[in-house]
Amino acid sequence: MIDLKELTQAISDLNEEKAFQILQEFVAQHPSQEDVRKIIAACQQGMIFVGEMFDSDDYFVADLIFAGELMSRAVEILKPVIYRTNTKNIGTIVLGTVEGDMHDIGKNIFKCMAEAAGFAVHDLGVDVEPQKFVLKVKEVEPQIVAMSAVLTVAQRAMKNTVEALKKAGLRDKVKIIIGGNHITEYSCERIGADAFTTTASEGVSICEKWVLGASLHFAAPACLNKDGKSLQSL
Repeated sequence: MIDLKELTQAISDLNEEKAFQILQEFVAQHPSQEDVRKIIAACQQGMIFVGEMFDSDDYFVADLIFAGELMSRAVEILKPVIYRTNTKNIGTIVLGTVEGDMHDIGKNIFKCMAEAAGFAVHDLGVDVEPQKFVLKVKEVEPQIVAMSAVLTVAQRAMKNTVEALKKAGLRDKVKIIIGGNHITEYSCERIGADAFTTTASEGVSICEKWVLGASLHFAAPACLNKDGKSLQSL
């Protein structure tokens, strides 16, 4: 197995050559899906460190842009092993980055991993207004709606989307998961989602538990962690 800490460090250091070398060696090993999840989580941890470096003024906007491009290329390298075992269909997800936010790296990683897990994912793209979520939910009747946002201000759009689903009579028919670096338990409760996550792999695990476990529908949504437990009880 690849040294995950070494990969995380390479991403954090924006060492493109080293990161791609590690990823290509990983793909050549014909890894399991569990190993694929671990390697993606290591990449994401590197991106978190990049964000922290930016917040501390050690990295600049150009570094953030480069890190995003690096991560997108990393996903391209991993695609052959991400999709290798996708032979089943366990559920449907409507996915999008909400209105007012143009970020798509986390969303795209989640999409790849969800499809690899067996979900049919309908990706609405970025800057998606609430009504577009509503129309797609009516069209494809998914079990899950997944919303992404990096900008803190875009959390208002998440709440507006939940309210639009309620108004359309669709809220009780789906589970809602929200994701982004700044999403917290408080955000989840305020927005009215069922679960939140800061990593794609954790988000997919939550979705798998929903469709493969007990009933999808709760009378009162409670924000869940990756083990499917209410965060309010932790």
